[in-house]
Amino acid sequence: MKMADGSTILRRNRPGTKSKDFCRWPDEPLEEMDSTLAVQQYIQQLIKRDPSNVELILTMPEAQDEGVWKYEHLRQFCMELNGLAVRLQKECSPSTCTQMTATDQWIFLCAAHKTPKECPAIDYTRHTLDGAACLLNSNKYFPSRVSIKESSVTKLGSVCRRVYRIFSHAYFHHRRIFDEFEAETYLCHRFTHFVTKYNLMSKENLIVPINVGENAASGESEA
Repeated sequence: MKMADGSTILRRNRPGTKSKDFCRWPDEPLEEMDSTLAVQQYIQQLIKRDPSNVELILTMPEAQDEGVWKYEHLRQFCMELNGLAVRLQKECSPSTCTQMTATDQWIFLCAAHKTPKECPAIDYTRHTLDGAACLLNSNKYFPSRVSIKESSVTKLGSVCRRVYRIFSHAYFHHRRIFDEFEAETYLCHRFTHFVTKYNLMSKENLIVPINVGENAASGESEA
């Protein structure tokens, strides 16, 4: 990054950098980011500045391709959800959570198998994040980080629906872990606003009560 005075700032954490000093470089306008990863970097910059400012983080810059914007946000959500998955491992095991549930009313089936079937919650979480990563990094559907075909954008909704179940399981069955993680990241708040803003999930499936009213009706849901 070149500053107005001609000096250059290296936007990279050097070996030996303390964790408290990670990514402590000046913000850069999106239009000045010279990289195919510019949108990802811009989103991460906004999150680093203030993760609680959900509205700002989700506000799409003028002239930005909407498909790329949604795609990059979903990639970011999945990356950050790995942090929640790691925390869940402390108390969510195949013996304690034998099914992927949200309350005693919702049971989710795992799509990682040849035929969707029940799966322990922590395995469902791993399978879902692995599957999302495979799809979002697929050269067949997403060969470019600059422009995305509409037929590929339509696949984002199913990814959103599946990864949201990780939030719902954590909220209803591991509330302390959910609350601690959410207090730091505001990730479920951001995700809920994101899928609502872009109509990527129906409101009745948003069962974690974050500005979405009461829980939806009970049922069993396939992938």
